[in-house]
Amino acid sequence: MSKEITSRAQDYSQWYNDLVIKGSLADHSAVRGCMVIKPYGYSLWENMRDVLDKMFKDTGHVNAYFPLFVPKSLFEAEEKNAEGFAKECAIVTHYRLKADPNAKGKLMVDPEAKLEEELVIRPTSEAVIWNTYRDWIQSYRDLPLLINQWANVVRWEMRTRLFLRTAEFLWQEGHTAHATKEEAIEETVKMLHVYADFVENYMALPVIKGVKSPNERFAGAEDTYCIEALMQDGKALQAGTSHFLGQNFAKAFNVKFSNKENQLDYVWATSWGVSTRLIGALVMAHSDDEGLVLPPRLAPLQVVIVPIYKGDEQKQLIDAKAAEIIANLKNLGVRVKYDDNDNARPGWKFAEYEMKGVPVRLALGARDLEKNVVEVARRDTREKQTVGLDGIAQYVDGLLLDIQHSMFHKAKTFRDAHVTEANSWDEFVKLLDEKGGFISAHWDGTPETEEEIKDKSKATIRCIPLDNPQEQGVCILTGKPSTQRVLFARAY
Repeated sequence: MSKEITSRAQDYSQWYNDLVIKGSLADHSAVRGCMVIKPYGYSLWENMRDVLDKMFKDTGHVNAYFPLFVPKSLFEAEEKNAEGFAKECAIVTHYRLKADPNAKGKLMVDPEAKLEEELVIRPTSEAVIWNTYRDWIQSYRDLPLLINQWANVVRWEMRTRLFLRTAEFLWQEGHTAHATKEEAIEETVKMLHVYADFVENYMALPVIKGVKSPNERFAGAEDTYCIEALMQDGKALQAGTSHFLGQNFAKAFNVKFSNKENQLDYVWATSWGVSTRLIGALVMAHSDDEGLVLPPRLAPLQVVIVPIYKGDEQKQLIDAKAAEIIANLKNLGVRVKYDDNDNARPGWKFAEYEMKGVPVRLALGARDLEKNVVEVARRDTREKQTVGLDGIAQYVDGLLLDIQHSMFHKAKTFRDAHVTEANSWDEFVKLLDEKGGFISAHWDGTPETEEEIKDKSKATIRCIPLDNPQEQGVCILTGKPSTQRVLFARAY
């Protein structure tokens, strides 16, 4: 184990923080609770964003951008939404500073520059977007309206952790308008499947698709659909949500349309989003005590080639072969780097790229050239083997696919082993404390019982799985009748 990284067994939380910092993903900033996303971490986010953006466009969505500031009166228009986010809101009250007459070199708020109306820095954009949609939608011919935006939002968190929970974070938020309830629900479910496709096939992380309980719904939604993933410490992480908003926001902002029968009706709405929190999920689900382990489809660098040589003559020969390999890899669409920086020794480079989770490393030396071979190391299993140079690009391309699939299989095996049934309160608590993971248990369906379970165990209902089997049982806490099991877990 690297001496620079706290082990998972010793302190999982510190292990995570070590990886984010030492893996060059992000750093703390001068603003408490905010982060600086470093180039390597931002490249990872760009890869995620680009894949998701294509998925959105392939399903008919277009991008737009809406203001960061929301007039307080607009924010208050949908009461449940406003109440749900009120405690996390940052407010702009003034628009100018001036020199402080009592402290040289200091500035103070100019009391004469008070805004006529306070502005909320968006914690989410439903209010400002639906106020805009009122002008864009008049007829059924204007529907469906399928819009996404890539943006930042601010939710003033008191307890923060890089990527997982920060006061400001990056995300995308889709906001769609539809002529019928059925179309809106279809959109909500469709986007849930898009998220699941992305997380499973690109992040190599299995998810459970389901519906949130009323207590856990998005504020202002009629239904919230979610994908839930499991981290290596047995805690769940919500990896994405898609909300059926009904006509709540349309009524709050008076967004009506003339339907095909020439009658006025309120439009039906959805919203859905994922954020830079997914980077935190990626780190926690796959990485080990040596550093990051990144899935090839998203890794900023998929392959690094490290030369091992003595003298300029050997280096020139290795450079020439490396250039050939790089050209062939790039023709296959592989992201590759040749690290011939002579300021660091090969061993240091090996450790550095292991820390950063680069999926494949090639070590190429003068003796390797003589034998027409190269050493290939895969990051996920840390296995090394000697492979012939003929056709090496195709070999590495296939290896990247194998690593992608192996990472998913490993995560799924772990997740499946941590979905456990509990049939009594004592069994439920024991499983949470000793094993963790998802606990499948009966619940009587009331918000009061859900809240009491949360207070007593710190576990929440993560979701009611889609197509959940119906079975008769009794609630683990109250003993009252229940018709289905739901998934509980302690969560991030």
